[in-house]
Amino acid sequence: MTSGLVSPKRPRNLAERLVGEFTREIRQARLRPGDRLPTEAQVVRRFGVSRTVVREALSQLQAAGLVETRHGIGTFVTMNRRDSGLRADAAEIATVVDLLAMLEMRIGVESEAAAIAARRRTDEHLERMRAALDEFERLLGAGETTEPADFRFHSTIAAATGNRYFASFMGSLGTKAIPRAHLKLPDLPSLHHRDYLASVNREHEDIFNAIAREDADGARAAMRTHIGNGRERLKLRQESSDNLEPRRKK
Repeated sequence: MTSGLVSPKRPRNLAERLVGEFTREIRQARLRPGDRLPTEAQVVRRFGVSRTVVREALSQLQAAGLVETRHGIGTFVTMNRRDSGLRADAAEIATVVDLLAMLEMRIGVESEAAAIAARRRTDEHLERMRAALDEFERLLGAGETTEPADFRFHSTIAAATGNRYFASFMGSLGTKAIPRAHLKLPDLPSLHHRDYLASVNREHEDIFNAIAREDADGARAAMRTHIGNGRERLKLRQESSDNLEPRRKK
């Protein structure tokens, strides 16, 4: 059985390229605390990417604590940015074995994050989680990739803890938190794949409902089940083929 290698030398997708661009501008003080980022439409024109890509990149920047969105106003570089935090180097997640190990770690980290979020979440956090789940359903129905909405849901839970270490951890992973975005897994019939994604979002709904009713134990259990199921699904699909390969950039 082979382990799919993912090159650590290049950005894995357009969203990560945008994250890298804005992170450099912030680190090099071309964008300073309190500065407003370009509008979504401006970023689309500047980089030639879709609105979905822009939203995914902003979600990663928010999760990393680099920017904050003020609804109806815009997205701004955070005033009191701190560089320290719990981080994972996504570039080091290069094989299926690495992905399985990262999912194992996420079980511990995100299960507790969900429990804390259930106690601390605000109505705004719930609205953002709900919007991510609705967007997941819309993308699934349209036959489009669901990974951006998936990541937004998980990163919003991290933000809802009010603990920058959880947010920093998710931000450092980016969409690497969603393994199906980075590996070419054995082909499945489209209907089967849609059923699989629908089951993923049902698990999301269980997590959301527990957080909404402020059920910390229920949220912890639902998140543990969700990521544990994802890890087992990846193992089963890996074992079903000796030709597991990564998605390669063309």
